Amino acid sequence: MYFPTLNTTYARSALALAVFLAYSNVQAVEPATTSVSNTALDTHSFAIARQPLANALDQLSTQSGLQIAYSADMAQGITSPGVNGTMTTRQALTQLLTGSGLEAQSSGENAVVLAPVPQTGSALELGATAVTSNLLGTVTEGSGSYTPGTIATATRLVLTPRETPQTVTVVTRQHMDDFGLNNVDDVMRHTPGITVSAYDSDRSNYYARGFSISNFQYDGIPSATTNVGYSAGNTLSDTAIYDRIEVIKGSTGLLTGAGSLGAVINLVRKKPTSEFKGHATLGAGSWDDYRSEVDVSGPLTETGNVRGRAVAAYQDKNSYQDHYSRKTSVFYGILEFDLTPDTLLTVGGDYQDNKPMGSSWSGSYPLINSKGDLNSVKRSFNNGTDWSNWKQYTRTVFATLEHDLGEGWVTKLQLDHKLNGYDAQMGSIQGDYPYEDGTTPINAQRYVGNTRSNSADLYVSGPFQLFGREHEMVLGGSISSAHWKGQGYWNPIYQGTNLVDFNNWDGHAEKPAWGPVGQYTDDVIRQTGTYMTTRFNVTDDLKVLVGGRVVDYHMTGNTPSYRESGRFIPYVGAIYDLNDTYSVYASYTDIFIPQENYNRDRNDRLIDPDKGENYEVGLKAEFLEGRLNASLAYFEIKESNRSVPDDAYNNLKPTPSNYAFVGTKARTKGFEFELSGELSPGWQVQGGYTHKIVRDDNGEKISTFEPQDQFKVYTSYKLQGQLDKFTVGGGARWQNTAWQNIWNSPHGQYEKFEQPDYWVVDLMTRYQISKNLSATVNVNNLFDKYYFTNIGFYNSAVYGEPRNFMVTTRWDF
Repeated sequence: MYFPTLNTTYARSALALAVFLAYSNVQAVEPATTSVSNTALDTHSFAIARQPLANALDQLSTQSGLQIAYSADMAQGITSPGVNGTMTTRQALTQLLTGSGLEAQSSGENAVVLAPVPQTGSALELGATAVTSNLLGTVTEGSGSYTPGTIATATRLVLTPRETPQTVTVVTRQHMDDFGLNNVDDVMRHTPGITVSAYDSDRSNYYARGFSISNFQYDGIPSATTNVGYSAGNTLSDTAIYDRIEVIKGSTGLLTGAGSLGAVINLVRKKPTSEFKGHATLGAGSWDDYRSEVDVSGPLTETGNVRGRAVAAYQDKNSYQDHYSRKTSVFYGILEFDLTPDTLLTVGGDYQDNKPMGSSWSGSYPLINSKGDLNSVKRSFNNGTDWSNWKQYTRTVFATLEHDLGEGWVTKLQLDHKLNGYDAQMGSIQGDYPYEDGTTPINAQRYVGNTRSNSADLYVSGPFQLFGREHEMVLGGSISSAHWKGQGYWNPIYQGTNLVDFNNWDGHAEKPAWGPVGQYTDDVIRQTGTYMTTRFNVTDDLKVLVGGRVVDYHMTGNTPSYRESGRFIPYVGAIYDLNDTYSVYASYTDIFIPQENYNRDRNDRLIDPDKGENYEVGLKAEFLEGRLNASLAYFEIKESNRSVPDDAYNNLKPTPSNYAFVGTKARTKGFEFELSGELSPGWQVQGGYTHKIVRDDNGEKISTFEPQDQFKVYTSYKLQGQLDKFTVGGGARWQNTAWQNIWNSPHGQYEKFEQPDYWVVDLMTRYQISKNLSATVNVNNLFDKYYFTNIGFYNSAVYGEPRNFMVTTRWDF
């Protein structure tokens, strides 16, 4: 991939200053792309969509490691037809150059120079060059596509979705830009098979296949932070700094170790670009929602061997909820250094702050009043006081060192240090209120703390020969630790009477003094593991993946100590190509997760860890030379120790002083269909249908607050002819009825509360005002549907957003 000469030192100076300013606000350093080598005669599976030639050449270098040198203006204005299939790197390059008037000339064992197809013969003057490749998979930025080329999240092997024996969903940079998906919450609402459940205004939980998703990865490194319930800033992470967000469905213990049984979310950061470029955006929307963003990237030296990128974004928004607002700021800086032709060093960092005011807490309103009747409130009702706030922040530094060992083997070291913090001074209306006279007390508490986590991962990857065929292997090890320290203030001190008028609630209430600390958290989790993945090319059509991870897990602190040593987590998968389009696959994956601190039995002992075994079979397909991907999967998850209330003990009279849990078996069965990519030139789509049912060991349905069935589809189309400056699109999501049996204390019984099935429809339109300037309009919840995004959390509910719009202008330079 090529890094062109910058004709102006001013551009380099501006970028250097921007990166410096980003770093001055951070404490950051971590992973990114790579310097990799392979000969032009090596065979690879390519999946490169139709796109600008410069981007296509970048992706070819990423997928193969071939060094490609060319002058900047040679690729300008040229569209490559793309390439898909298994072939040599030289053959793939020839296809990418079809119709370009360019040809590749050898410039060494692992390098080529592009030149015009000879007519009269002339000398070619080259600008500076540099080479990068990406062991995280294909960069989606600039591809214009809703589907990825390759990914590495599932196995560390860089494979196409069709070659990966699990269900994989990737929301690309183009999809995020088209629909204004500015935080992870927004992205998950667009992701097939994911349920977004709002705890309150500043905290969300995600579910996949019937399980809460507690695992986040950043550039493939698992985050050691586990206190998702206290909101460590993961769900509100701003997407301005990410190239794509990947969701691997099912158990992911191979690379994660201990973690969620349903899925893992991998956030892949943006990388520096080979040429100077950038953009600035300004947006304004409903409820005084204002957003700005600046992104600058390019080479910092004449030769392009040092590259940088800086991103800054700021959002100031009010809300449909009364007296609630939030300010979000993010800074991101990353630098790449080509230390040698075979060695790449990347350092970077990010800084994110979320500062809300008027935060709701435990829902947005209580479901039941003191008589046991359901409360009826406006959609804008906010149970939080006007001083209530759940502040969150993250500080990250990361570094990556990648080296080409020769003969297709590479090694990669990733380091990550993260600080996730919160200061929640909360006050809200909770419980069976109001009283019959319309008054209600305020529940006020404060939580403050942070988690300092460190992660390191080292692996080698490359091909080897066995029985006359070439196969691939990854061998690595990782270590991580997370130290969570926090305090809870549970005994507020009021000067006056702590009662407010529920029916005329405006958020005004006395802010108490917090009094003494009522809870201390001081927990440390340490995890180490070694892992291996091997992909055997048994025949041209049959690939078998075999691997596993050996885990040591140790939890100490105020929670009960727990240790797991030498636990083996297997991974087995097979893919058989029926033809050039379709493949069938099967896989078995495994994972375990220790219980939360409150999941204790009647003897106050932490119950044993939960374990999940994921069985999956399916059909995958690539259409239109890999520009469109589809998958159909049937899955079963066998759960061995799901935590449920110990009713036989909890319902004893007199009522026990402690609330107890027991472990039970459960089984999830379901299927998923997904489609992503280009239906025809200019028409992108991503969507899917998911059906699943979770039953306990008595055959009773559980996790019913999630829908059994859901459907999501989002699409955009660039018009042709005289209307080619317009891009139009839209999407819809549907789910069937969800319900929760909640305890009605005044009635002394469980009662069913449900959310009927509903549709939410969104629209988008972009107009390309000039070559560099565009304007996009997004309308969400077009038909202003009333629905809940949470039912039953602490006997509360949260309404989804009403109809709203956002207008965004973007200037590319």
